[in-house]
Amino acid sequence: FQSWQLFGKFPKLLTDEIVGTEATKLYNDALYMLDKIVSEKWFEAKGIMGIFPANTINDDDINVVFENNQSISFLTLRQQSLKTEGAPNIALADFIAPSDSSIQDYMGCFCVSTGFGVDEKAAEFESQLDDYSSIMVKALADRLAEAFAEYLHLKVRKEIWGYAPDEALNNMELIKENYKGIRPAPGYPACPDHLEKPTIWKLLNVEEQIGVTLTESMAMWPASSVSGYYFAHPQSKYFGLGKIKEDQVIDYAKRRGISTEVAKKWLAPNIAD
Repeated sequence: FQSWQLFGKFPKLLTDEIVGTEATKLYNDALYMLDKIVSEKWFEAKGIMGIFPANTINDDDINVVFENNQSISFLTLRQQSLKTEGAPNIALADFIAPSDSSIQDYMGCFCVSTGFGVDEKAAEFESQLDDYSSIMVKALADRLAEAFAEYLHLKVRKEIWGYAPDEALNNMELIKENYKGIRPAPGYPACPDHLEKPTIWKLLNVEEQIGVTLTESMAMWPASSVSGYYFAHPQSKYFGLGKIKEDQVIDYAKRRGISTEVAKKWLAPNIAD
């Protein structure tokens, strides 16, 4: 609905006095096209994930061990906002046991896509001057990618990692993210730095395994793709990094091995004035 600037909660949106008729037509058209996508196999879905031994090092970084005992680090950023007394400034690294704790912890990462075939189908509609269907097919591909990520996370929690085998949430509880653990992604509020994506690509060998690539600006291709991390800590939660100070930007640049200027470019929206 948002692709057509129709805002409101589903399904109440369908009976809205102002946009209800248009929203209902759009909904029915989407269901019809979704049926065609499935029955005629317009898209190809691909995904990959892994769970790896991990421990926090240097407070804010997560050291991950993978094949042949190689290691790689995910860099995290820590909140620096003024909070009420006793409220900590947190980072994603806080949800992984530190290396000096004698606890072997784990974290996961993933990449899924439902975008293979989307560009071709959209171009076919555009050649027929059917912009409506071209926008629709791209929007549905995006939603299917999110659904794929949600489904894989469910399988991870209950079966693959299996840290919540007895989970029995209904659809509304899933939407409210009442499950144990989190699935943040580079570029999102808790970890706004898109430069973390290449680490996921290296760890999972994403491009070679499923064909999803990264552009120079760290956008994923196909566009209808989702990537991110899995954290299982019972107290892990979604949060926003907020504004950070220059001292952390400088430190982060050193840890990543880039110049402060490059770090400022990628983190600009989160740097305090």
